[in-house]
Amino acid sequence: MNTYLRILSYARPYRRYFPIYVLYTLLAIIFGLMNFTLLKPLFDVIFEQAPQADMSKYLSKPDFAFTVDYFLTLFNYYFHQISETYGKFGTLVYVCIIIVISVFLSNLFTYLSGVVLAKVRAEVIKKMRMSIFEQVSRMHIGYFSNERKGDLMSKMTNDIQEVENSVVQSLRVVFKEPVTIILYFAVLFFMSFKLTLFTIMVIPISGAIIGGITKRLKKTAIESQESLGRVVNILDETIGGMRVIKAFGAQKYVRSKFDSETDFYSDVNISMAKKNELASPISQFMGVSVVAGILVYGGSLVLNNNSDLSASDFITYIIIFTQVLNPAKEISRAASSIQRGLASADRIFKVVDTPSEIQNAENPVTVHTFTEAVQFHHVSFSYEKEKVLDNISFTLQKGKTIALVGPSGGGKSTIADLVPRFYDPTEGKVTLDGVDLKTIEINSLIKKMGIVTQESILFNDSVFNNIAFGLEGISEEIVIEAAKIANAHEFIVDLENGYQTSIGERGSKLSGGQRQRLSIARAVLKIPPILILDEAT
Repeated sequence: MNTYLRILSYARPYRRYFPIYVLYTLLAIIFGLMNFTLLKPLFDVIFEQAPQADMSKYLSKPDFAFTVDYFLTLFNYYFHQISETYGKFGTLVYVCIIIVISVFLSNLFTYLSGVVLAKVRAEVIKKMRMSIFEQVSRMHIGYFSNERKGDLMSKMTNDIQEVENSVVQSLRVVFKEPVTIILYFAVLFFMSFKLTLFTIMVIPISGAIIGGITKRLKKTAIESQESLGRVVNILDETIGGMRVIKAFGAQKYVRSKFDSETDFYSDVNISMAKKNELASPISQFMGVSVVAGILVYGGSLVLNNNSDLSASDFITYIIIFTQVLNPAKEISRAASSIQRGLASADRIFKVVDTPSEIQNAENPVTVHTFTEAVQFHHVSFSYEKEKVLDNISFTLQKGKTIALVGPSGGGKSTIADLVPRFYDPTEGKVTLDGVDLKTIEINSLIKKMGIVTQESILFNDSVFNNIAFGLEGISEEIVIEAAKIANAHEFIVDLENGYQTSIGERGSKLSGGQRQRLSIARAVLKIPPILILDEAT
């Protein structure tokens, strides 16, 4: 329930839509109900089912009173007048016209309420998707080492889609269908209290059975979404590593891995479908069973003249009650469907609630200049248990260059990652002009640095936008100057569209050396006082 309420909290800024949605929904229900309540006077007048004594009270217009009986008598008065003026066939045409108008208005307001809800649904899903995206973009680098990229992508796409299809879509069911049932039962109670009391005795039994089914769905739904995340992860690794897969003839291994995971996903979804599809038939079976019970019990009362219902009342009662089955069926279907959406929402909120290990201090210091040095003071660092750095101390003066030489895994990249605070030291501290990096506002720190990573990370965009990445209002002359410094200008001008050439996903249209030179140009463009080159020399 807490997860469901949290999803609804995303709709809070759009509560201005709620009154108009309620109005449209109520009008749709009322006009829908009117279609069936018109059947009783139709039976009474046209087929002469009502006793003459009852019809005589409709000969004069009733005095106003704010009661249900007044409005019913007023309606029957005008109905009787039409019958007297136009005859039975004219009355039949009149009733049919009213029913057509009523059906039109009911569907019109249903459409309008659906449009309003669609706006809210779109905004809620947008907010949820942006919420998880912003959280992921704020996370520390170490988080992405522990999480599968495909699983994160699945949470931002498939899980969000699942929430939209089940939970947010159920907002219509949560309000409209219960209100529909309440209004319909109000009419049924008004028609026959005794008979309606008999009909609702079976509802708790049906609800208990469906509730038991939905509880089992959530665990299966979680397994399904986690499996889908692994499928996406395998796809991402396969497409990204296709060159290596082909080079080592590993197609069979990758295919087997993918086949195994999709088999598991298929089995989980079949299991979930069995439970999911069970709720609606049970609901319908219980509903039809109640109708059969009403026909037997109520019919015997009417036939033996032991009921306050006439034959036309009883037929109208049955028709109205059958209409209660549809919203009840929708509620049961939504209840089972919601479990899958809640499982997806739990996965989403797990990411949203995960705090980044790298955060600004309570009152961070904003640095505007770099004048002295970067210093490591007895720095140690561990990714997990094993130390990568142990009691490292050195000073790098402004204007100087330091080269770190050592074997793979020796901690060179780790030292480079500590300067822009991709990680924080396990022990000791790193300072900029004597100020501990942990106390410096992160964005102001990053602005002082240009970084070229081991892997040349580029984006599916133009050469210009990749070099000017993250900077606004940069002229082409400045970008060209940075490219010349990185020895990239010559190959760029030879490309099909020069600096406006799209380089493909991850720069796939360029050679390894060209990608690296674009990365260097991007770092140089910032004219950073601190330049970090991780094996980019």
